[in-house]
Amino acid sequence: MTDPLSVLLLQPPAIKPAGPPLGLAVLLGHLRRQGVESQALDANLGAYRYLLNPERLAAMAQPASTTSLRRAIKNIARSWTLLTSPAASRSFARYQTAVQHLNTALSAYRGIDGDERVTLGDYRHGGRSEFTLKTLKQFADAEDSTLFAPYFTQELLPAVVACQPKLIALSINYRHQLLPAFELAGMLRRTLPGVKLVAGGGMLTSWREDLEKPSDPLLPFDHLVFGPGEEALLRLAKEEVDDFFLEGSTCLSFEPDFSGLVPDEYLSPEPVLPVTASRGCYWKECLFCPEAVAPTHIYRSCAPAEVPDLLLNLARQWQVRYFHFTDNALPVPVLRALASRRDELAGMSWYGFVRFEKALTDFQLVDQLSAAGCRMLQLGLESGSQTVLDKLGKGTSVKTASAVLNALHQAGITTYVYVMFGIPDETEADRRATLDFLEEHAETIGYLNLAIMNLPHQSELAAGRRPADENGEQKATGGLYLTGAAEQQRRGEARRFIQQELLASPAIRTIVNRTPPLFTSDHAFFFDKPDR
Repeated sequence: MTDPLSVLLLQPPAIKPAGPPLGLAVLLGHLRRQGVESQALDANLGAYRYLLNPERLAAMAQPASTTSLRRAIKNIARSWTLLTSPAASRSFARYQTAVQHLNTALSAYRGIDGDERVTLGDYRHGGRSEFTLKTLKQFADAEDSTLFAPYFTQELLPAVVACQPKLIALSINYRHQLLPAFELAGMLRRTLPGVKLVAGGGMLTSWREDLEKPSDPLLPFDHLVFGPGEEALLRLAKEEVDDFFLEGSTCLSFEPDFSGLVPDEYLSPEPVLPVTASRGCYWKECLFCPEAVAPTHIYRSCAPAEVPDLLLNLARQWQVRYFHFTDNALPVPVLRALASRRDELAGMSWYGFVRFEKALTDFQLVDQLSAAGCRMLQLGLESGSQTVLDKLGKGTSVKTASAVLNALHQAGITTYVYVMFGIPDETEADRRATLDFLEEHAETIGYLNLAIMNLPHQSELAAGRRPADENGEQKATGGLYLTGAAEQQRRGEARRFIQQELLASPAIRTIVNRTPPLFTSDHAFFFDKPDR
């Protein structure tokens, strides 16, 4: 029997199993440095390994199973091995086939009613709304179930019981996690009735307005944490607080501890460690982003000079050389600090989001960033129309975006560019301006993310756009995004433009086709020279 544990940190399914969860690692590091006996367990990775067990799937396969499913099941072990080895990045065709095999194998899981779908990074339960508290309670009370239930009962719960935790904290950052997380929480409550259950994470913080409305506590949890969880979890572990709703920390940690989250067990051609140099967004002016109105994290940055040391220390400790900066946007002072330590960082590879800052038109700086290991930068262009950029509050210009892309291309840094269509009041001329920009800069764009705007109802741009009720009042909006006929029409027009106009461009279609399937930006920088 192991010694009792104070805090067990859990990440529930389902999100991409491409790397260790930074949120858990940061919390683990903070708690351990404060002397709290803690452990992290990635139930998301565990769930995928359970579901993709070849023997289990072979036993499930029906005689009428398709040839593609039978082939996929036969190739699970080979595909998993390839996707966790450097060989995956040496052949894009083999990489694509391996991803397809694993995803096809997962299609065998349909749940009890046949209306569940799980992929390498997504989960849907047909007819069940993740944003209905009544539905979440049904899953917590075992009145409904997910396809993850056998994994929870057969493998996860015994592992949790063996840890003898006093407090279990679930990190819920994406909507795909909500139903499995509440089902798991209900199981934990029934199995370990004396253990405190805590939930937090970006998904719950974004949904705060709705979660605070119910008069009854949101069973089965004892506490909900909104915002960064370091201080709240520490106080709970020390039994210093008993409030149901807890505010996030103002004291933030940037040093993760990946103990128990073995980097080379994830689906990635090389182990990649997530890191962050800042929390929140330093810009905070984009009108379509709820961060500008109700930020999940108040902006904080660690000292820029400490960031290179963080990479060097983690590289030595975990024997890795690949890093993913998860910042909303890497601050320019951090980029300069990395560039200044280029000789020490040589041999590493890293990527992350940046804004189209004028600093990145400086050829000397971007050359130094390349020498410091920068292999790819993700940039939110959103639109090639200056009119739209100004309406969105992006605070940048098409001219600057062009200059940044050219400078990065010359420095050998791959770009992953994000654009959106279906923006409110977007005209045909605006959409064509984006198409023209992408075609004109096709040589400087490594990868493209084409999205149709889901307008967050908490964003400033959503003001006055909610559907009205019979009295002319704006209806309350369930979930995170606006819905209704006007939204459907706007999104439909955008979808038609993408399919009929944008993807009709050979140059744009070429960029889109070289995007790694399903894992997208998580694996793109392994193919950072996009010539196949």
